[in-house]
Amino acid sequence: MISSRYLWARTCPRIIRNHVFYTTKAATVSATVTATATTTESTLPPPVSPPPQPLQKSTTWHQAVQQAQRLVDDEPVIDPIALVGPDLGELKGNIGKLLSSQHPFVNTVAQHYFSGQGKHIRPLLVLLMAQATSMTLPATQRQPHANDGTTTASAAAAAIDFQSIDQPISFGLFNMTPTSLFNQQQHYTPNRTRGGCTVLPTQRRLAEITEMIHTASLLHDDVIDASLTRRNLPSANASFGNKMAVLGGDFLLARASLALARLRNGECMEIMATCIANLVEGEFMQLKNTSSDRDDDAKQPVQKKSTFDHYMDKTYMKTGSLIAQSCKASAVLGGCDDRVKTLAFEFGKHLGLAFQLIDDMLDFTVSAADLGKPAGADLKLGLATAPVLFAWEEYPELEDLIKRKFNKKGDAEKARRLVYQSNGLKRTMTLAEKHCELAIDAIQQLPPSDAQAALIQLTKKSLTRKS
Repeated sequence: MISSRYLWARTCPRIIRNHVFYTTKAATVSATVTATATTTESTLPPPVSPPPQPLQKSTTWHQAVQQAQRLVDDEPVIDPIALVGPDLGELKGNIGKLLSSQHPFVNTVAQHYFSGQGKHIRPLLVLLMAQATSMTLPATQRQPHANDGTTTASAAAAAIDFQSIDQPISFGLFNMTPTSLFNQQQHYTPNRTRGGCTVLPTQRRLAEITEMIHTASLLHDDVIDASLTRRNLPSANASFGNKMAVLGGDFLLARASLALARLRNGECMEIMATCIANLVEGEFMQLKNTSSDRDDDAKQPVQKKSTFDHYMDKTYMKTGSLIAQSCKASAVLGGCDDRVKTLAFEFGKHLGLAFQLIDDMLDFTVSAADLGKPAGADLKLGLATAPVLFAWEEYPELEDLIKRKFNKKGDAEKARRLVYQSNGLKRTMTLAEKHCELAIDAIQQLPPSDAQAALIQLTKKSLTRKS
């Protein structure tokens, strides 16, 4: 069972009602005490206190969630960045070295999105998962592991040369990232926390690879969506044109694949290559709003259930897969057993699905400045996301708009209005909460650690993020 303190979002209406009750009760007690004090000390002027301020009724589900969050903000907070600070701190610099090219314009385009302030959620999850899963190993084995994923005796582990992650496998291949580019002691040495968690150099490199794959997908997405901004900066396609943006994304994927091969772990390479394939498959799936859409535009009935399943499958491919598989790959590189690898995957999958559900909801609830990219873009692109699909169940007239991808004048505005009038946003939040519960359920099966607590905290906070 999941502890109720991790499920505040599900119970926020009850929390709010209790808050109103106790606020009113406290006001009554306060009034009684004041009256008694006035009777016994009649020479003193009666105390004047402001009337109790009742909790205002929330007008939207989003406001209700915010109020419930404030009521539980007294829980201990772990700073996840501080836990992985030494490992995350060099991320952007190391990626810049991995992307070094003899062609200066390739450098400029490929590193365009790294010039802004990204959230780096995916590498953060990889590093925290490395720490959390390392606690599943016996204390004597929480040492470096061989690059093939096999656990070694601690004495032999100490002798592992992690410089191999920056050395070619094929003889005679020119090395664009010689080991001399990196801080020898810091870059190639495992980091062990005070709590006994370990992060290996291979896992740090995996975090960098994950961010490179994600950023490559952003370059390609912005071309497909004709987006002009990203992270509150001009998009790569707006700055350099579509061709250069596509080539920049291709270059990122190529260098990520090269770095992945040098981890010299076949299972890890298989997992991460699957992520890249899933990203492409998900993009193809997004071109169709429903599983019954056909390229020849032949008319046929659209099934709501299959449409939502199609949407969730697409969501996993485009967002969930990279988070799930990179978390699993982190456990693989740490030498964990299959059970722990599966728990890491399940955590990442459900967090990834919840993350995208909230993202789709934010497209209806926040401004472009908060989102860091154009708001309200999904409908303009013809995309029917969870809020729209849920609203469709209440307003059947949305079916025609969905099938024609909101391409007629006034379609997007009408769909947005019906979403606001429906329970679409509330039901999207409820589904996101469910996936967060499942993510927490998976990660709680690992031994307790600060990293585990940080992953749970990040999962809960994903429900209230605004960007």
